[in-house]
Amino acid sequence: MILQVNELAFIYPGRSVLQEINFSICQGNFLAVLGVNGAGKSTLLKCINRVLKPCAGSVFIQNNEADKLSRREIAKRIGYVAQHHESVGMTVFDTVLMGRKPYIQWEASSKDLEITHQALKMLDLEEYSLRYLNELSGGEQQKVVIARALAQEPNLLLLDEPTSNLDLKNQLEVVRIIKRVVRNQQIGAVVSMHDLNLAIRFADRFLLLKNGEVFAAGGLEVMTSENIESVYSVAVKIKEIENVPVVIPV
Repeated sequence: MILQVNELAFIYPGRSVLQEINFSICQGNFLAVLGVNGAGKSTLLKCINRVLKPCAGSVFIQNNEADKLSRREIAKRIGYVAQHHESVGMTVFDTVLMGRKPYIQWEASSKDLEITHQALKMLDLEEYSLRYLNELSGGEQQKVVIARALAQEPNLLLLDEPTSNLDLKNQLEVVRIIKRVVRNQQIGAVVSMHDLNLAIRFADRFLLLKNGEVFAAGGLEVMTSENIESVYSVAVKIKEIENVPVVIPV
């Protein structure tokens, strides 16, 4: 088990955001976290990563309780990509090398440099390595921050709406990369998403949040028109086009 979340709860001042959240994922799982704006998707990822401290419940990463791990140890286990990131004036190579920070003592070793090269290669970014991050397109920047997370050699990826503000081509490319990395590296991924069709096409596990609670969790069997309508308050039909399920509002 890579990740296990038990009875997780979080409260902002005067407002309960998450209540009794339970789920787990194993190696090779791509879990899509779904729900309307304000359902608690981003908060959930931050609680798992200990950016926010839950008011109740526990998180176990590879059977280690996250509360008992140092920030450095968490960073070695979890690669986190926030919803928004700054386009700093650093080269792509140096940005990805920053993912090695939990391992670097005084200066980057040959191993750190090699892993950085591997992460760049994995996302087809080698030709951009000396370009500055703020010179790249939104899709290219998103791939760079995912490469930085992979350079951490994590067992778990947490990605908060990684396809937001990307065009169709880059949406597909980014989600395909996530799927490929999870499968090939046999790690886990928890990805908050708005696009149901991207989720249903690429994810293999689903967590539907409603009013801060788990409405449904499981495999493709939970992605029914009834569940989607209950969570999003929109009537939908699910059709197959060339063996790919598609969610269609009606």
